[in-house]
Amino acid sequence: MTIATAAEIDDVRAVEALLRASLADPETGWSVGSFGAIAEFIRDADETVTELTDGRLGAYTSRGAIAFTPIPGLRPVAYETAINSGWNHAIALCLPEEACAMTRRTVVTELGPDKDAARDEDRDAILFDLGLDLLAIDACVRSADPETIACLRSGVGKPVFDHANPIGPRLVAMSPNRVFVGRAGRAEVFQPIPPADGKSPEGPHTHVMPKLLKSGRTHAATTPIPEGFVPFAAIHPAHPYKDALGQRIPFLQERVDAFQALLDRWGNADLVAAKRHVTEGGNPDEVGAGRHIQAARRVAENQARYRRGEIMEIAPDEAEPEVE
Repeated sequence: MTIATAAEIDDVRAVEALLRASLADPETGWSVGSFGAIAEFIRDADETVTELTDGRLGAYTSRGAIAFTPIPGLRPVAYETAINSGWNHAIALCLPEEACAMTRRTVVTELGPDKDAARDEDRDAILFDLGLDLLAIDACVRSADPETIACLRSGVGKPVFDHANPIGPRLVAMSPNRVFVGRAGRAEVFQPIPPADGKSPEGPHTHVMPKLLKSGRTHAATTPIPEGFVPFAAIHPAHPYKDALGQRIPFLQERVDAFQALLDRWGNADLVAAKRHVTEGGNPDEVGAGRHIQAARRVAENQARYRRGEIMEIAPDEAEPEVE
């Protein structure tokens, strides 16, 4: 039996405090997934929400659920990425590479009842791994409907994107629950899957993009994940100039300040220092080279332009890209 050290216990408690504070904020979004496959959980301020009572940190609504178990090694990484005249921000939830791996199934596999479902009513529904071969995530679907279960069973043992697999043509119409699971948490989406030419619904939804999955990446190259760690989920605090749907809102400096506090606690110290150097009037050319250092510089410059009121609208190419 492995006994956690005092430092590990303190780290777990700090992460737990971060998760609890984030869950209490209805303007904070969540995602669980990998590059090319992601499940997102979002709730409205006036939406009925039920906290989990089974020892996990999380909640569910009529549209989806989120659940986490803080474990030793779980590391939040706060970061900002520059986008043209704006920026995005998030807190990646990472695990050591040697501890993050899930099953890496490559074919559709029946897993049985989903005993870890957030809602009691879903715990007898049947879970199927889609076999996407992701390192840190098992991307699954779940149903209690006999006809849907029969269709999913007919595709067991085959790759989900195989033209001979009967699941593909019927998946949108069946719209089973999507359940994305990592070692320390999961997201569940109850809303229907939109058609190929449709728009993702407001609130919880999923994206699965086969072309991006082929890259084998665990995250975008613009995301500064520490060496030896792999992200499986992310916290998305309220953004200073856009809402959860990417629509422009009046700029809120207090949200910049709130995320800066998270960067100071959970961010890369070199990137935080580079950003602060530029923010405080230092020579931008002195921050150094490298993709992430230069991104920190651009974020500092873009935030200064927003503070001065120089940017009034989000350019079309600055909307959140569909590569979550």
